[in-house]
Amino acid sequence: MDDLLDLATRLARDAGALLLDRLHDLRTDVRSKSSPTDVASDADRAAEALIVGALRRERPGDAILAEEGSGAAGTTGLRWVVDPLDGTVNYLYRGVAFAVSIAVEDAKGWLLGAVYDPQRDELFSAVRGQGATLNGAPLRCTAVTDLSQALVATGFSYVAAERARQAAVLATVLPRVRDIRRLGSAALDLCAVAAGRVDAYYEQGPAPWDIGAGSVVATEAGAVVTTLRLAGHDHTVASAPGIAEPLATLLRSASA
Repeated sequence: MDDLLDLATRLARDAGALLLDRLHDLRTDVRSKSSPTDVASDADRAAEALIVGALRRERPGDAILAEEGSGAAGTTGLRWVVDPLDGTVNYLYRGVAFAVSIAVEDAKGWLLGAVYDPQRDELFSAVRGQGATLNGAPLRCTAVTDLSQALVATGFSYVAAERARQAAVLATVLPRVRDIRRLGSAALDLCAVAAGRVDAYYEQGPAPWDIGAGSVVATEAGAVVTTLRLAGHDHTVASAPGIAEPLATLLRSASA
């Protein structure tokens, strides 16, 4: 397990260094994906090539799933789930918040994860059953029990019609909580829950590479991480235990 985590953290740092090196390159090649506002850059692809190339050399029997299309079948029962650049739009605006997310899953679910924020030199990591850390220091989510006092992070779809529906849900949620934050990186949102920087996070349908590593970190920091089916869509929800049920009830009501 230590070897797996060491590899994940090393590759997250290496990819983060590559992203920082390219951050101010105005020649960045950008391509649209699910919509004109959902994009990938050559930095995404280069970081993914770095990570996946190393995994194929060092863990040739493991499966790989990566956001920009790299993949491999495996024989070990382990799969690496990679987001080489979570927060691409932020990155293209030369900063704000972005991260590298690398997770490993087995037959029981998420096994371990590493999320690296290269701008802040912050490495979040966790192994199932062994706790979560930030740069080696233990993490713990908040002890909030009053939903009205909760700072809640969220994210939005790149599809206009879905964004409109999400905005309607937000209009119901906002008056019932302390405030809302929109960071633009699901991986960092989940780590923010783990670190007590926000009390909760919810978002419709992030992909496995967006939430894999962050889910391990948040869970191991004591947060409740679950999937809620709301208005026909899966939502990832992570929160301090004391507000998990009230938040789920509010989201169900807002989505109805």
